[in-house]
Amino acid sequence: MGVSGIATAARLRKSGWRPVIVERAPARRSGGYFIVLFGAGRAAAARLGMLDAVHDRVTKTPKLDIERDGSSRPGMSFSDLPGNPWTMLRGDIEAAAYSVLPDDVEIRYSTVPTAIEQDTDGVDVTLLDTVAGTSSTERFDVVVGADGLRSTVRTLVFGPHENYLRRLGYMVTAFQFHGTPAGLEPGQAVTLLEPGRSMWVFAYRDHDPTVMMTYRTDDVDAEFLRPPAERLRSVFGPRPLGSTLGDVIDAAESAEEILFDSAEQVRMDKWHQGRVVLVGDAAWCVTLYAGMGVSSGLTGAELLGTMLDRHPGDVGAALTAWEEALRPYIDHYLDGALADRKVFVVNSKLEILFRRMVPWLRRFRLGKRLVDRLVRIDEIAKYKNPDIVGEVTGTHKTAAVQQKPAQGPAAHSHPRTNTKPS
Repeated sequence: MGVSGIATAARLRKSGWRPVIVERAPARRSGGYFIVLFGAGRAAAARLGMLDAVHDRVTKTPKLDIERDGSSRPGMSFSDLPGNPWTMLRGDIEAAAYSVLPDDVEIRYSTVPTAIEQDTDGVDVTLLDTVAGTSSTERFDVVVGADGLRSTVRTLVFGPHENYLRRLGYMVTAFQFHGTPAGLEPGQAVTLLEPGRSMWVFAYRDHDPTVMMTYRTDDVDAEFLRPPAERLRSVFGPRPLGSTLGDVIDAAESAEEILFDSAEQVRMDKWHQGRVVLVGDAAWCVTLYAGMGVSSGLTGAELLGTMLDRHPGDVGAALTAWEEALRPYIDHYLDGALADRKVFVVNSKLEILFRRMVPWLRRFRLGKRLVDRLVRIDEIAKYKNPDIVGEVTGTHKTAAVQQKPAQGPAAHSHPRTNTKPS
């Protein structure tokens, strides 16, 4: 189950709804890779009651930028950004969200929606049990599609993927690395930056590192014609790989699970239609470059419950108020993703030179101002760190300031307590 979906179900149950979680996978998906949690995400987690179960896994070892030959220099880390964003694994957030999900919330694994029809009073959802091969149609008051980038709920209600997916022209690979990559110390986080391609090794307290590799491409479809490790060898070749990069690509070849996908955004003019609403990546995938996927998903879940509370008996008004309040923040994340891309992958030697100068420039007042302006520090503080729910509702709280399936989409259906039992 994805983080946005679990969080939404937990929040709606708190308000008296009877959520039914529909999940394509046969069991919980507790794995995952690197994520960063900005202040907005921590504020939402606090409101959802899950912040105490979330911990920053950052290591004390300074981050380095490395070269293929093993040379290194101090690198820019996420802790340099305002609000001290926390770094952790996707599984950490999933476990925290699951910990606040009441035991009486029904979860149906190996189940997918195949049809969604609605009228002014409710939504009829046809669900397929993929193990038994049987289908049934049930009625709900609200359907929440929190089923990721290639959402089935979005397709059934809003139309085909091509109407909403926007490719950025980059590929992303991520996987678990067992042990420590060659040439590195345990707990060492590093980045290798070259024009149009990069390798990141994310280090964590009490956990093996994960790897992310991202690169520019002019033909996304062609990228899927060969295995991921083969593509990586081609993209990072033909120069000698060196010990660390070579070890990482070898690990990609033998990884039990590997994410290999294009960086794509979801752009929609409207996130709800009638009594069906999309949350998280299904509605607004901002890409990993924005660093706000989980934070925005938690915020969307908490705010959805808040607006439904404020508009009892009027789902349409609640969903309209929810979207109007949240959209300015999400639009900012979407619009800034390509600029934020420069944190993860650079396209020129000039961008690399600037990155290398950042630690030195930040030692001086004028240099720090220049860096802050180019990295958009003020915008990060304004849009990524505040208690968004508190801002839009006037209920500020002090904080420590994805339903996305393994192989395909799923749905979340949320019936009210006075509806026909499901």
